[in-house]
Amino acid sequence: MHSALYTGRIMHARHQPVRHRFEYAATAVYLDLAELDELDRRLRLFSVDRPGVVTFYQRDHGPRTGAALRPWIDATLAEAGIDLAGGPVRILCMPRIWGYVFNPLTTWFCYRRSGELAAILYEVSNTFGQHHCYLIPAAGARGRTGVIRQACEKGFYVSPFNPVNGRYTFRLREPGEQLSLGIHYQANDANALAAVQTGTRRALTDANLARVLLRQPGLTFKVISAIHWEALHLWRKGARFHKRPAPPETLVSTEWRHEEAVE
Repeated sequence: MHSALYTGRIMHARHQPVRHRFEYAATAVYLDLAELDELDRRLRLFSVDRPGVVTFYQRDHGPRTGAALRPWIDATLAEAGIDLAGGPVRILCMPRIWGYVFNPLTTWFCYRRSGELAAILYEVSNTFGQHHCYLIPAAGARGRTGVIRQACEKGFYVSPFNPVNGRYTFRLREPGEQLSLGIHYQANDANALAAVQTGTRRALTDANLARVLLRQPGLTFKVISAIHWEALHLWRKGARFHKRPAPPETLVSTEWRHEEAVE
């Protein structure tokens, strides 16, 4: 199966307005939308759209309606002139554990039937219950070594210590045996923040899920608590708050550009 676990770490390094860094262990699921029903049937510790120990709810992503995600992503891609012709869509995110999850970033990998990566959708959530997506075509974004570099203008309020304006640069590889996903945020023509997620692929099995639960039983609760704990540190260091504006009128932004893909 294409679906898998990635066990690794997440690192945040803030460069301005104050310097601050933290890192913690994290586990993500990489789910092929076409495999959700099979995963729900064969795994005891993982369930889809129903209560369980480790769960994936489609209502936690995309339009948040609870409906199947595949028709929504196909329609979203079609509006941007991208037709997968039935090719696979795979989502990298944290699952619900003990009924709770907060995903600062969910990454959608959208493939054509040929296996070619057609687009990536970056779904960003803030702690105020809002979310926004940046859809970027993949054609022309890959360098000689397979590194994908994409960029877009920021248009969504995430951290109270950052303005809404600025630019994101994404640097990543398609998930394989290793996971590498980096995000750089620039504000006022200066590097403000870098976030990197790394991981090693594991089979999505009950045994491996049990290992995750033993090692990181409160993983998803730790994510939200760490966000507020680190925010307290930033406030104590003198970082100032930025007022939260209204979210974008549309759920998906499609204004993008590719960084020079030379690697």
